[in-house]
Amino acid sequence: MTLAATELGLTAGTWNIDPAHSEVTFAIRHLMTKVRGSFTDFSGAVEVADDLAKSTATAEIKLASIDTRNADRDAHVRAADVLDVEQHPTMTFATTGVRAEGGDYKLDGTLTIKGVAQPVTLDLDFHGVGQDPWGGTRAGFSATATINRKDWGIEFNVPLGGDKALLGDKVDITLEIQAVQAA
Repeated sequence: MTLAATELGLTAGTWNIDPAHSEVTFAIRHLMTKVRGSFTDFSGAVEVADDLAKSTATAEIKLASIDTRNADRDAHVRAADVLDVEQHPTMTFATTGVRAEGGDYKLDGTLTIKGVAQPVTLDLDFHGVGQDPWGGTRAGFSATATINRKDWGIEFNVPLGGDKALLGDKVDITLEIQAVQAA
């Protein structure tokens, strides 16, 4: 079944991600709780097609912009044994398809970290379209996924005895995106 962009109030064309009103966050188990963090420097765009299944999205995230609210931890995560931001300064995402599944949307794409490209499916929520106070038109989206960091060669860990380790393998990703329709 084809879903027309106009059924959701979207107009075909370019919608640029507004980083001032968007968030790229993550959570990973650290010891016995989860540590949350964000990336503060990112950009991207959504190319809406009349047939939503043909729409695309791209994003680039500067890995050095990681913020876990702990400067020492952030410095270690930027280092060669974790993200290696000197050799791999960006993480990218590019869609390979958008699909409706029941009443939900799935955003299929390729996530590249440290030069390793792997498929990822994001659960996508569309929050609607509206006018902003500055004369622009905005669309809101939320997206979530859980990935295994080892699939991208991020192997660093510290054994804590028995089968316990400092870090979990699963990373929960949450995106809160406002996109502004290009003029």
